[in-house]
Amino acid sequence: MDPDLSDLDAFLDEQDLDGYLVDADSTDSNQYYLSGFDAPDPFVTLYDGEVRLLFHRSLEYGRARREARAATVERSIDYGYGEYSEEYDPHEASYRVLADFLDAYDVDSVAVPPRFPVHTADGLRDLGVSVTADRDETVSAIRAVKTDEEIDHVREAQKANEAAMHAAEDLIANADVRDGTLYHEGEPLTSEAVKTEIEVTLLRHGCALDETIVACGADAADPHERGSGPLAADEPVIVDIFPQNKATKYHADMTRTFCKGEPTETVREWYDLTEEAYRAALDAVEPGATGADVHDAACDVYEEAGEPTLRSDEAAETGFIHSTGHGVGLDVHEGPSLAPSGGELEPGHVITIEPGLYDPAVGGVRIEDLVVVTEGGYENLTDYPVELTL
Repeated sequence: MDPDLSDLDAFLDEQDLDGYLVDADSTDSNQYYLSGFDAPDPFVTLYDGEVRLLFHRSLEYGRARREARAATVERSIDYGYGEYSEEYDPHEASYRVLADFLDAYDVDSVAVPPRFPVHTADGLRDLGVSVTADRDETVSAIRAVKTDEEIDHVREAQKANEAAMHAAEDLIANADVRDGTLYHEGEPLTSEAVKTEIEVTLLRHGCALDETIVACGADAADPHERGSGPLAADEPVIVDIFPQNKATKYHADMTRTFCKGEPTETVREWYDLTEEAYRAALDAVEPGATGADVHDAACDVYEEAGEPTLRSDEAAETGFIHSTGHGVGLDVHEGPSLAPSGGELEPGHVITIEPGLYDPAVGGVRIEDLVVVTEGGYENLTDYPVELTL
């Protein structure tokens, strides 16, 4: 995929800067997006109208020349690192190599991402290179608007996600109940066991994840609690899965809340209200609407029913205590934001819609779909039932 970097060109022109510099490994999504190269060790990408790579180690050099989306691929030794290292410590030698690399392309001033290494920035400044933090996170903003190819990558990851959710639901639905605890094959069914089934299913579909959420009862009252221990009957179980496709690097995201048995009247009311908030938020998604508009649509439903939200009480610890959604792509959490500060939505934005209610005395309920903003509204990339009881 060749990204459209015209907005980055415009940013550099507007700021009167010669280039954009990234110093990171490819787990940094801006690095991977600009370079098109996957490497576990840090390397440098310069964008000056062309993509140029510089490797401190030669280990990845040959593969980068074959695979990277770059006009030039070079090594520190090409800029005299050996000689510099005889005179200076390794850090100073690397700064001088980088300054020479920039000078070779007449780059005297660069923008860098907000999390660019401070020591590298200071080292370049000491050698006369102007380094400016890109507080607007221009590359991240470019990444937020997905191409058709990127949307297909997210769609593929979400299909795997749905298979994993089916596996989790089947385990919970088919569990036996003994003394209020779920059992599978004679053993208590634990959060850990369900997570294992999710992870195995994802691996079979070319995806992986570091962590997932299977949280029951009071655990589910904390939106980011991963969950542990035996699962209980008659209580809500939040299952939130956010895998990454191993080949494309793109993520998916989906949440469902299940109850094996009979939910309490409060949980049932919460679920119905959350489904109403979820559908109201979906209805608000269209180009030109803001993330704040979508968030407001969900908050309106909850507040009209008397439930607290952070909009009505910024100190609230129960109720709807997070934003309505976020962007998904190379990062599982990226722009745009569906929150009070959320900006205008554009076609190509891939976003979650995930309202929820939380209280340790009750548990938690959340419903989450993944959608893409289109010219006429949105396309839901999620094909999974919204049902509470199993």
